[in-house]
Amino acid sequence: MQETHQQRISGLDPEMEKLRRRMASLAWLLDNSIRIPIIGYRVGLDALLGLIPGVGDAAGALLSGYIFYSAFRMRAPSSVLARMGLNIVVELLFGMLPVLGDIFDATFKANARNMELVDGWLEQPRQTRRRSKLLLGGLGGGVALLLLMGVVIGIAVLIYIGRRVLTAI
Repeated sequence: MQETHQQRISGLDPEMEKLRRRMASLAWLLDNSIRIPIIGYRVGLDALLGLIPGVGDAAGALLSGYIFYSAFRMRAPSSVLARMGLNIVVELLFGMLPVLGDIFDATFKANARNMELVDGWLEQPRQTRRRSKLLLGGLGGGVALLLLMGVVIGIAVLIYIGRRVLTAI
């Protein structure tokens, strides 16, 4: 019989369960604690901090780092931690863009995503680890392909320039 999410989480020792609850509370505060009237959409302190030029996004990333560090303390696998870190970095980098970054910050919700990863890992450790590895492998493969394309294009440009120079001599 498979354990339910709540049964799996309640199986944590009391210290780890307390840590998970703190993480979940912080994620909610940062991503969903403020309801926007009329449209009913929820944002959090992270989106508001992002409005402060220069330091807001960095402050949000530091607070997000607590959730990451807590997952590390809970001994989440490296593949899950890597995805969590990627979520934080994506939100930080895109959040730095004027106006569009603030909209991205309010909609991406890295902390809520990271809590879903932690809870998914607690509920189904193997499946979450496997999905994380596949996503990171695909991302790494995509980056490697882009780098390879850049090198091939660079070599082609150098060959073209070299031929033009040699034919001009």
